[in-house]
Amino acid sequence: MTQTIVQQLADFTAGATFDNLPPEVVHECKRVLLDSVGCAVAAIDELKGRAGIDYGRILGAGDPKATIMGAAGKVSVAGAAFANGELISALDMDVVLPPGHVSPYVVPAALAMAESLGSSGRDVITALAVAHEMSNRFGKAMDSMRQMKDGRLSPPPVFGYSSTIFGATAALGKLRGHTTEVLANALAIAGGISPANPQIGWFQHSPSSTVKHLMAGALAQQALIASYMGELGHRGDLQMLDDAEYGYRRFIGTTKWEPEHITRNLGSVWNFPAESSYKPYPHCRVMHVMFDCIVKIVQEQGLRPDEIESMLVYVEEFAIRPVWINRDIGHVHDAQFSMAHGIAMAAHNFPLGKEWQDPGNVFSPSVMSLMARVTIELHPDHAKPGTRPSHVEIRARGQNFVEKKLYAKGSPSPDPSTYMTDAEMMEKFRHNCAGVLPDAQVDGLIDALMKLEQLANFAPVMGLAAKP
Repeated sequence: MTQTIVQQLADFTAGATFDNLPPEVVHECKRVLLDSVGCAVAAIDELKGRAGIDYGRILGAGDPKATIMGAAGKVSVAGAAFANGELISALDMDVVLPPGHVSPYVVPAALAMAESLGSSGRDVITALAVAHEMSNRFGKAMDSMRQMKDGRLSPPPVFGYSSTIFGATAALGKLRGHTTEVLANALAIAGGISPANPQIGWFQHSPSSTVKHLMAGALAQQALIASYMGELGHRGDLQMLDDAEYGYRRFIGTTKWEPEHITRNLGSVWNFPAESSYKPYPHCRVMHVMFDCIVKIVQEQGLRPDEIESMLVYVEEFAIRPVWINRDIGHVHDAQFSMAHGIAMAAHNFPLGKEWQDPGNVFSPSVMSLMARVTIELHPDHAKPGTRPSHVEIRARGQNFVEKKLYAKGSPSPDPSTYMTDAEMMEKFRHNCAGVLPDAQVDGLIDALMKLEQLANFAPVMGLAAKP
């Protein structure tokens, strides 16, 4: 009898072993984890992060088994999973992987579960590998925000990251040692309780919701529910991914459904390491190429913000949405996505990290004044596949300074200089943890995460991520 797609995913999850993971997969999982932990620790004072911590403590009262990163004390697995999901996504500085963001949704519950179980570092790496690969494959099977029609951008009417619930649930089942039957039912249950995909509405409305494209903490909770319900004997709809008319494809709202991307070479080919992009700026990825251009000009010319008469930026069509063209900065969160404000921040050459969302910098009179001198226009090559074309012109000192670029720092591209090295990622991590964790503790955390496969018990790693 032919297996359903859900059953194939369960087989993939159950059959994955650390020893069979390619070296690049192991390495990328450690990089993803390093980046995620750093982003979480950096966000403890941001509204979304603080709210996540507070609600995590409400969820976690009386069952101290897992760590909220950057905070003191332990809470329940559910509490830590919620809080850490919100923390990882709070600054919008986490790793990008098609369909968009994956790690804030699949990492938090897995870390909390691994800590509570005392799982090995190899177990954690294997679970995260399964989660990211599965999520990336769903992203390829479903709608893309950069779909083209007749040479023009044609975004889908419904889009989001809800499908990451499958990867998040698979990681939990892997850590808990579920059988293929339990895994299959848990994955099917996950699909049945998959959150709605609200991201298009979020793009189109300003001021934007602080929930963002999807609340990471809430999805982590749904994955925990699905995993436990499968373990407790609930039965899911194993046919939901095969039925294009009445199944997951229909009720999640995707117009594209190419499930062969999910199953083709599943278990033998790992796609996610080559598609992961890391973010130097705590700001939406859409703007990073232009920020690279601006920072280069400012640093090379030694420009001061008060010397800049005007800034003209040509951007991709995808960026012309209310959430990004908004100039009404009433909340730090608004600055996280405003193109004009981000351009002004880049021109001030602030350190790349949480300083970009420090209220003193966000609402600085100098930043707000420069934002008014920014003009944004559509780039003529906006439809070039695989690129994020940016053209920046800065008028200062009676001269025009011009910089052009196609690929952002941190992204895989034909330009080797865009790759973010391990050393650069460690530098980002140290900066994110500064002022929250002691230097010696940060050093120990980096060492543990980059040697994760050598650790018999993952729990002490999370202890290093806690505030002393």
